[in-house]
Amino acid sequence: MRAPFTAAVLAGAVIAAPLAMAEQAPSAAEMWKLIQEQQREIERLKQEQKNTDAKVEATADAVESGAMSNGWASRVSLGGYGEHHFNHFKDKDDKVDAHRFVLFVGNQFSDTVRFFSELEVEHGLVKDTDDGSGPGEVELEQAYIQWDFTPGHSLTMGQFLVPVGIINETHEPDTFYGTERNNVEKDIIPATWWETGVMFSGEILPGLKYNAALHSGLAADPGATVRSGRQKSANATAEDLAYTLRLAYTGVAGLEVAATAHHQQDISQGAAADGEANLLEAHIRYTIANLTLTALAAEWDIDGAAFDTAGTDVQEGAYLEASYKVTPKLGVFVRQSEWDNKAGNSVDTEIEQTDVGVNYWLTPTVVLKADLTEQDGAKDDDAFNLGVGWSF
Repeated sequence: MRAPFTAAVLAGAVIAAPLAMAEQAPSAAEMWKLIQEQQREIERLKQEQKNTDAKVEATADAVESGAMSNGWASRVSLGGYGEHHFNHFKDKDDKVDAHRFVLFVGNQFSDTVRFFSELEVEHGLVKDTDDGSGPGEVELEQAYIQWDFTPGHSLTMGQFLVPVGIINETHEPDTFYGTERNNVEKDIIPATWWETGVMFSGEILPGLKYNAALHSGLAADPGATVRSGRQKSANATAEDLAYTLRLAYTGVAGLEVAATAHHQQDISQGAAADGEANLLEAHIRYTIANLTLTALAAEWDIDGAAFDTAGTDVQEGAYLEASYKVTPKLGVFVRQSEWDNKAGNSVDTEIEQTDVGVNYWLTPTVVLKADLTEQDGAKDDDAFNLGVGWSF
């Protein structure tokens, strides 16, 4: 009895399976509908790919044809410079210094209106200390709008470098000889020196250029150097503004002759009884073939009893420099400097320094430097210096 029953169950399963499969399988119409939906999806994906390819090609064509020339990327300019130094001193500790790291950002708003800025980190580190004793500084050195109000003449408005000397406006490390900036311009002028105000610039005659500026002034203590009076436009006291006028002639190939007159009615900003200050600076630079000769002199004349007593009523300096390009990459120089920030007293406080060294340019804007400095007089900081600098 058991065998016939089992056979019957198996037979029923065999018969039922095809019936169940027949119920689950789609009909021909359903299969055709499914195929059409898949085909439509394939066509949609193909069209999306075509649209993407067209956009990529259009963008490439726009870039190649200059159609994007009015975009922000064409208006904004980026740049910067920096330098690292090693100083081996005869009578004090040697130093390694990430002396400067500077970034430039500019924007060309129109053919006649532009913006320029310079942000600097000095000595590699800024500490958050209550007494401000950190080794470095973060400084906004420049931030101004320049407007060409007529052909050949412009108006600068904002924070800018005072037009005086050589290094104050052109101080990228690949543009000058010596690891350190020269002391006459640094301690007397004092570079780098910037103020906030307005300045007119232009060309009077072919090769004869002018700068005339009204701007914030120094706040110098009678017993200190002029350099210590730089306020750097940092919430600066502006009880007394200053005036600067420069004339420069570059009408002969290789020649630059310039003179600057600067006046501030009270360089102490009211801290002393009086402090009328005048700065006169003049320099000449002449390049013939591979030889460049430079001479610069600067002098402060400051009135007031407090300055007279401290001997800071006269602060002056001068230097002579000769440099020679042995090859387009290799240059040598010698410089003789004298300066005195207390030339008005009866004590001999003048410092003399001789610099001899070499610059080697890996590229026109990347330079390696080595030099020897020998000081005499009121200071004796003889040193051997090494440096690497760049700009872009």
